[in-house]
Amino acid sequence: MNFENKIIWITGASSGIGEALTYEFIKRKAIVLISARREQELQRVKKNCEPWSNSCHIYPMDLTDDQKIKDVSADILKKFNRIDILVNNGGISQRSLVAETPVEVVRQIMELNFFSTVTLTKSILPAFIQQKNGHIVIISSITGKFGFPLRSAYSASKHALHGFFEALRVEHLKDHINVTIVCPGRIHTNISLHAMTKDGNAYGIMDHGQEGGMAADKCAKKILKAVAGNKKEVLIGREELLMVYFKRFFPWLFYKLVSKVQPR
Repeated sequence: MNFENKIIWITGASSGIGEALTYEFIKRKAIVLISARREQELQRVKKNCEPWSNSCHIYPMDLTDDQKIKDVSADILKKFNRIDILVNNGGISQRSLVAETPVEVVRQIMELNFFSTVTLTKSILPAFIQQKNGHIVIISSITGKFGFPLRSAYSASKHALHGFFEALRVEHLKDHINVTIVCPGRIHTNISLHAMTKDGNAYGIMDHGQEGGMAADKCAKKILKAVAGNKKEVLIGREELLMVYFKRFFPWLFYKLVSKVQPR
């Protein structure tokens, strides 16, 4: 796929994988629309795009505000007449035990990671159906393939994305709407710093695995390759990806390894 002049909307674009994706698409002469809550950070990302292009447009938005999602979607479609690729990247991780995590916190994580993604996608879906074309990219996680300690609600939200968007893909084959589900492993981003704890506060600690993870720009390049190749699902990471295959082919080994993880 040639990304030149493609209109691409990326959520969670103020840092991490979303920010890295913005730069990679801009380098390929796409028209990139970026959203996140922090307008100042979006302005920074936009400014960083200037050496390559002036085709980065910011749309600040709180993904938990359904009406804002609908309003921004309408504004974008009115201005650009179409969207070619929607990258659902916005979300939050978790660092808390099941027994200690109130249902309210679980709901917050599900609201942001799952329901906001569904709401945004459904706000754009009629345009995709009408134009008989569109590509939805879901940034999931390898924990969308298995559960992991301290990430119960996070993992559940990612599992839910897989089920919902695999169904959407099949339902809209006739409309030529593609879905690529991306399952990153350990990527060097601030995701653990912002992860939600049992109290709903930020974890504030950089995980060792995250710190030593794959660079976000390398991850972004692999995502673009997967989208260009219309991959239905792609795993991105290093040795941690083995856990997905262990669970699939050697479940006894997977459960043995997971049982040795000490939640803290």
